Amino acid sequence: MKKFNIRKVLDGLTAASSSSSSSSATAQPGTPRENEVVQETLQSEHFQLCKTVRHGFPYQPCSMAFDPVQKILAVGTQTGALRLFGGAGVECYCQHESGSAVIQLQFLVNEGALVSALADDSIHLWNLRQKIPAILHSLKFNRERITYCHLPFQSKWLYIGSERGNIHIVNVESFTLSGYVIMWNKAIELSSKTHPGPVVHISDNPMDEGKLLIGFECGVVVLWDLKSKKADFRYSYDEAIHSVAWHHEGKQFVCSHSDGTLTTWNIRAPAKPAQIITPHGKQPKDGKKPEPCKPILKVEYKTTRAGDPFMVLSGGLSYDTVGRRACLTVMHGKSTAVLEMDYPIVDFLTLCETPYPSDFQEPYAVVVLLEKDLVVIDLGQIGYPIFESPYPLAIHESPVTCCEYFADCPSELIPALYSVGSRQKRQGYSKKEWPISGGNWGQGSQTYPEIIITGHADGSIKFWDASGLMLQVLYKLKTAKVFERARGKEEKPNTDIVDEDPFAIQTLFWCPESRMLCVAGVSAHVIIYRFSKQEVTTEAVQLLEVRMQCEFSEVDSPDLGGEQTPTQPASAAPSSPQETEPPNQLSAGTNSTEGPRDNIPCLQVRSSPLKQSPGYQVELVVQLVWVSGEPPQQITSLAVNSSSGLVVFGNSNGLAVVDYEQKTLLLNLAISELYSPSDHYQKQPCSPRKPRQPSGGLCDSNDGSNNAEDRCKSPTSAKMSRKISSSGEQKPELEERSQRWSPRSCKKHFCSVTNGKMAARITQKLHIHRTKSDPNRYGKDNAFTRSRSSSVTSIDRESREVISSFYFCESFPRKSDSLISPCLLVGTTQGSVMMAALSPPPGADHKPQQPVSFASCGTLVSLKGGILTMALLDAAGTLLPPSYEPWYDPNASDEEKEKEKVRRRRPATPPSSQEGQDTQFAVLCSEKQAKVVAMPSHTSIYKHNITESSFVLRADVVQMAGSYCLACFCANGHIMTLSLPSLRPLLDVNYLPLTDMRIARTFCFSNLGQALYMTSPTEIQRITYSQETCDNLQEMLSELFTPVETPEAPNRGFFKGLFGGGAQSLDREDLFGETASGKASRSLAQHIPGPGSMEGMKGAASGVVGDLARARVALDERGQKLGELDERTAAMMASADSFSKHAHNMMVKYRDKKWYQL
Repeated sequence: MKKFNIRKVLDGLTAASSSSSSSSATAQPGTPRENEVVQETLQSEHFQLCKTVRHGFPYQPCSMAFDPVQKILAVGTQTGALRLFGGAGVECYCQHESGSAVIQLQFLVNEGALVSALADDSIHLWNLRQKIPAILHSLKFNRERITYCHLPFQSKWLYIGSERGNIHIVNVESFTLSGYVIMWNKAIELSSKTHPGPVVHISDNPMDEGKLLIGFECGVVVLWDLKSKKADFRYSYDEAIHSVAWHHEGKQFVCSHSDGTLTTWNIRAPAKPAQIITPHGKQPKDGKKPEPCKPILKVEYKTTRAGDPFMVLSGGLSYDTVGRRACLTVMHGKSTAVLEMDYPIVDFLTLCETPYPSDFQEPYAVVVLLEKDLVVIDLGQIGYPIFESPYPLAIHESPVTCCEYFADCPSELIPALYSVGSRQKRQGYSKKEWPISGGNWGQGSQTYPEIIITGHADGSIKFWDASGLMLQVLYKLKTAKVFERARGKEEKPNTDIVDEDPFAIQTLFWCPESRMLCVAGVSAHVIIYRFSKQEVTTEAVQLLEVRMQCEFSEVDSPDLGGEQTPTQPASAAPSSPQETEPPNQLSAGTNSTEGPRDNIPCLQVRSSPLKQSPGYQVELVVQLVWVSGEPPQQITSLAVNSSSGLVVFGNSNGLAVVDYEQKTLLLNLAISELYSPSDHYQKQPCSPRKPRQPSGGLCDSNDGSNNAEDRCKSPTSAKMSRKISSSGEQKPELEERSQRWSPRSCKKHFCSVTNGKMAARITQKLHIHRTKSDPNRYGKDNAFTRSRSSSVTSIDRESREVISSFYFCESFPRKSDSLISPCLLVGTTQGSVMMAALSPPPGADHKPQQPVSFASCGTLVSLKGGILTMALLDAAGTLLPPSYEPWYDPNASDEEKEKEKVRRRRPATPPSSQEGQDTQFAVLCSEKQAKVVAMPSHTSIYKHNITESSFVLRADVVQMAGSYCLACFCANGHIMTLSLPSLRPLLDVNYLPLTDMRIARTFCFSNLGQALYMTSPTEIQRITYSQETCDNLQEMLSELFTPVETPEAPNRGFFKGLFGGGAQSLDREDLFGETASGKASRSLAQHIPGPGSMEGMKGAASGVVGDLARARVALDERGQKLGELDERTAAMMASADSFSKHAHNMMVKYRDKKWYQL
């Protein structure tokens, strides 16, 4: 019988309603009718949303543990996350539901399990024998706070110390409490009148498991005899204890204290320490006690067979070392090495050859967990070099400001980037293999190459290989090398509008086929890069300075009723910008004696020769300059067309088109000039100001001073000027006006370049609208100086129209056109989509004397909200990518260049339009809705309102299962996909409500159902919305647990066995079991069965191991039920016994009394 699928029925109903209600098709010629709609293959069963893998350094780490047999490292964070690391590509992320900080981790060594203790006084048992770890058991303490945990090697009994000073014991197999409890008042001396404080250390004697060493915060250490249930020895010191470490022979232990001292004790001499040292203290000459130092937070004592023991400690520096970085001290024999760290130390572990505490430890490495890094130090080489990490832990080396994701990119890209990036690797690493090498890398069916590009606050750009759920850096580009750097305080840039990151990457555009890279920075600069495999020295960086400003004159508020009053003609506009400024207004970044800053870029391009290594090399730098004391606006959108050698960028002032091959500015237009005279979607009109110079006139490129003190930084800000709100407040929109002014959209502007600098600047300006309530719009604390994470702007800025999106294509720019020609789609934050024609079509031989002309064709369509993405489909629904130029090496020999010329220019798409027939579909998506427009009829045939209460943050047209769809991420957390071209909803999942602008800034979709975002300042979270990827996820993930034989126990030797030496074992079951110790109080802790107790077994490997695991869980559940029955039976027996005793007492009381004595 065929299975009934309700989702297909719902898809049909949705498609029918979408085509009937949302479609705007009419019976005009060229409009597809119902029977002509593109056959779509994507259905809702192709989509499912799930997380795949998390990369990067664990955010806010606070604890760490290591399995010496499995060689797996676990890191816990303050947000309740667990990150597990093995060999290269072996990473895993899991999360505690409570979100409480992980205060301690303990591996069940070589058992495939991990115990985590949380700040909410709960402990959890994780099953690591499955690819996605799950919690098997949990225990929540109700009356005591957990401060320390200890699990002896090959033991199932976990010691838990509390804030009250008591120690409880938990069976990790059943996660039940033992009745055996070590009370603090029995552990300390009876004569002591004060509470010893919380338990800060628990460990058993390496040579005698029956002796437990307990450290209290006050400085008291107790050696407890588990069998006799009393204290053998008590050791007391004046200073508080932070950690304790045993010598492997079990005769000595070392304590670290809050005054920077280390005390060594012989277990049979509790009266005083055998040795007291202050590793970093100054020794007075008169033999007095050294000056106190900072606390030694942790010490580890490890022995070797052939040499002196190692003592590793963190902290303990002298108080006079103010400002010194955190240090790890390694004491080996008479030598003491102080290793400075880049960040504060959270924890460290010494890796040893043996897991047995009673044997020589033979330490070989130290794992140091820092606040923002993980360092592994090689103890076996001179100088203690560090190991080269295989993990992508340097994502946050500089804060990530933007992110792009490319799945299924050309296969030759990753080897090319790796070949140039391998030369950038640091030297001086340890020659040994990375010691954390456990687990197996997942072998999935995904074989397509994936690349992630991250832009950073310091101006660097990193290319990452993200294939197969791995992540490793390929190549790093430093864009700041192009600019001069301030060398001293007196050379620092002007601080009126300064942000701390002047080189931060605002947005980037990368063409994988041509390998062209274009970067826009927050200081209003654009850098174009070419990829080359050869090193080159550039004598002078090619520079183009662009003067862009669009100022709105003061106009009346829109009148919603009646007719609008036309604005003043152009000739009525004031002739100088100062005429309409408030008299007390001072231009930003200027001194009263110097006048307004003008024609000065925010950054100074370096004048010395630039040596460029193989990789991405600078082709051209474009900088926007200050205009009349006003800083350049940040660039909000960017696009490159390699086949024509053009780059276009825009901001709130307008757009500029640059030919990066000829190093010329082709066009500089205001947004208003893109509208045609008969445009029904034209926004608020503007009165053009009389320029200081004739329109398109020439001026000297060196007419402005460019001193070091005049350089400025431009603030970093969010790309979208919108207030983030899940309730989705509508942003104000200007009403349409009926009056028009003569546009200059078809004018041709061109200029020439002399010595790499533009010799012509276009000075057409429109005066900025200022309100009385905001006279100091460009002051120090205005909206322009908002931080990069802020999304709140003023109403004035919110209402200004800003270029938000570009798309190069080959289409029909006008309704009457029947031939395809190169076009540029321009989207704005007011929802307008304008189309511009590039004519004549750019060819391989165009010269500066034959510049590309630009003709605005008016508004194609208008949508609600700002335009986010645009794309073009053919008649079959296949994406038409922008034309590109295949990559060639610009520094290759002339012979190689001649060979490349044959294939350099990709031919334009041949004309295919017939009279009365649409052959293309333009896909347009804004913050509120999506539309599909048929070309060349320019008819909107499909419309879908994506959200009413929120707004879309990111939208992309992506390939999925051999077809294309529109993927959207909304501020309310919904991830949606729409079919193309019918805009039929396929997926709508409430995944992640927007809580941080970082997510909005870095979220991006890619092909084949892949997406990612920065979930924290240090971590990238990858997700998939593909059903196929979700089904194959188990195969793709890495395995944490691999069957490994536990090393043999150390040989006791003949004489030790004969005379009773060596380690003494203890049958803890006899001591802690229910038979010997009874039952623990039920109110002390609550047992919670884990969600992974059965679910985890489904993901475990099949066979004997899986069957045993399932049987074990079943037995645990059966044992739990039997235990509950036993408890009820015991309660009934106790009640009956109590009744019997009461009856017997009554009988004895009245047995010998007469009736009259009653």
